[in-house]
Amino acid sequence: MADPATYRPAPGTIPTQPGVYRFSDPDGTVIYVGKAKNLRQRLNSYFADPAGLHFRTQTMVRTASRVEWTVVQNELESLQLEYTWIKQYDPRFNIKYRDDKTYPWVCVTWSEEFPRVFVGRGAHKKGYRYFGPYAQAWAIRDTVDSLLRVFPMRSCSGGVFRSAKASGRPCLLGYIGKCSAPCVGRVSAEEHREIVEEMCDFLAGNTNRIVRRMKQAMQQASDDLEFERAAVLRDQLGALQSATERNAIVLPDGTDADVIALASDELEVAIQVFHVRGGRVRGERGWVADRSDDSTLEELIETFCLQLYAGPDGSVTSGAVPREVLLPVPPASGGALADLLTEARGARVRVNVPRRGDKRVLMDTVARNAAEALMLHKTKRASDLSTRNRALEELEEALGLDTPPLRIECYDISHLQGTEVVGSMVVFEDGLPRKSEYRRFLIRTVEGSNDVGAMHEVITRRFRRYLEDQASLTGEDAVLKDATTGAARKFAYKPSLLVVDGGAPQVAAARAAMDELGVTDVPVIGLAKRLEEVWLPEEEFPLILPRTSEGLYLLQRARDEAHRFAITHHRGRRSKSMVDSLLDGVPGLGELRRKALIKHFGSVKRLRAAHLEDIAAVPGIGPKTALAIKLALDEQPAGEAINTATGEVIEG
Repeated sequence: MADPATYRPAPGTIPTQPGVYRFSDPDGTVIYVGKAKNLRQRLNSYFADPAGLHFRTQTMVRTASRVEWTVVQNELESLQLEYTWIKQYDPRFNIKYRDDKTYPWVCVTWSEEFPRVFVGRGAHKKGYRYFGPYAQAWAIRDTVDSLLRVFPMRSCSGGVFRSAKASGRPCLLGYIGKCSAPCVGRVSAEEHREIVEEMCDFLAGNTNRIVRRMKQAMQQASDDLEFERAAVLRDQLGALQSATERNAIVLPDGTDADVIALASDELEVAIQVFHVRGGRVRGERGWVADRSDDSTLEELIETFCLQLYAGPDGSVTSGAVPREVLLPVPPASGGALADLLTEARGARVRVNVPRRGDKRVLMDTVARNAAEALMLHKTKRASDLSTRNRALEELEEALGLDTPPLRIECYDISHLQGTEVVGSMVVFEDGLPRKSEYRRFLIRTVEGSNDVGAMHEVITRRFRRYLEDQASLTGEDAVLKDATTGAARKFAYKPSLLVVDGGAPQVAAARAAMDELGVTDVPVIGLAKRLEEVWLPEEEFPLILPRTSEGLYLLQRARDEAHRFAITHHRGRRSKSMVDSLLDGVPGLGELRRKALIKHFGSVKRLRAAHLEDIAAVPGIGPKTALAIKLALDEQPAGEAINTATGEVIEG
């Protein structure tokens, strides 16, 4: 890899104006494109101390051999040029949202003399009207089939249309009332286009006017004693309402918006989009992509919007842009994104971040879908046997192990400003979590925010138990069960790899604890969260695993699971401490009755809100004790409690 200092521009040569820059490798291939309000300030940050750069940024600047830039006038121009270059060069260090499937749309061939309607996929053609995309092809085909009873426009192909016109006989759809048969002159081109316009109005979400008109026509036919025509209109109205009900109304009628949300971690990002047309969710789409750079959420959202609305040639297409785009965070370029979309659409486009109301509720729904998609993607990735095997083999090679780490134990420490310090141990066997082997630790000898000391205690206790179990082994199956009690042993197995959540200090503490006990055959590493660095004992610099490494992904999952398990234990300890402080001193209320109260009401908040009779009805709590509990709760202000460990007031 190249040294960034070899191609760093000379001091003072980089302009301070806004612009777009690109890094290229020795072969001339563009590997990264970015934009900046101040080119000098941004580019100088790439040539700073490599230790302060994100790993992915380090890799990019070391892969590159030169950097070029183009000065522009404003943010809008930089946004346009940046995306043009991204589409042109397809740089591998820019994030790419790859959709693994295509979504159907409804097309009306508006530019033809007798427009037709059909469901299709792929690129849009000029002169046609498109509606969608939709989530399910079968659902929208069913909807169009129902609508043809109400709006009998042409839906046949060009060959069928010409054949019917030559023979003077309509096709089957003309006989069953699903086509007005313009091919044989039953309606003129003008009359047929009126039917097409009504179909387009319905697909665009303008349903109320059409329903009112059909109801009035049905009532008028009934008043004129034209009962057959009224029955036809009634059936058409039923078909129209059935098609309308397929999409729930989520926003005011006529709302035309795309609602975009994301969920991300250090390695991947999931994007979810709900397409709202006419106040209804007409379709949804989702993507999961690798985070190939250290972009912020604002930059990720902006990049995604440009890719979402871009056509095959890289330019933003007007037909794909709605009147409003709802985002979870403002785009990185501020109003420039809205200006670009407005310019492409030919009409004003609002880019907003909803804070309250129905749009905020829908945004939360889209965000939950994005989180579910990311979790499902990770679950599928973790459950794949070949992927797990590759992860274990990568860790064996990268860490220099003798065998693949079939049993990985990961440890984490959790506390709140040094109070209720707890530790967690999670176990992954063959790349999968084994929850029956999880263990929790209450830190006894360390006080305050001493994560290193707490980690030393946890590792010491874990391996002391391991040595005790090994010393008492009897029989061939003694590893599985205690010789005296027959109970399963908790720490009888030693790990193939021990992972701690943290950097060099935590790794050193874990190694020291094991050395003190004489356990020297278990490799120890640490995974630092900020830059996903792997730390080894007595190593000055961390080991950097490739971003796409399945081994790194497995370590990350184990670390995150240990963190979750520790946080859960810590919160439980805090809740118990809070209850003890609230009810301390209540006559006749011991440990068992306190547990009964929390088990019955579920939380301190519900206990506060309970009536005296409800408290007295708890098994073991009589009227007298219930009155004392109520008085104790009323004396303590709501939302506060005294932490028994520190004496400080904490939120309830």
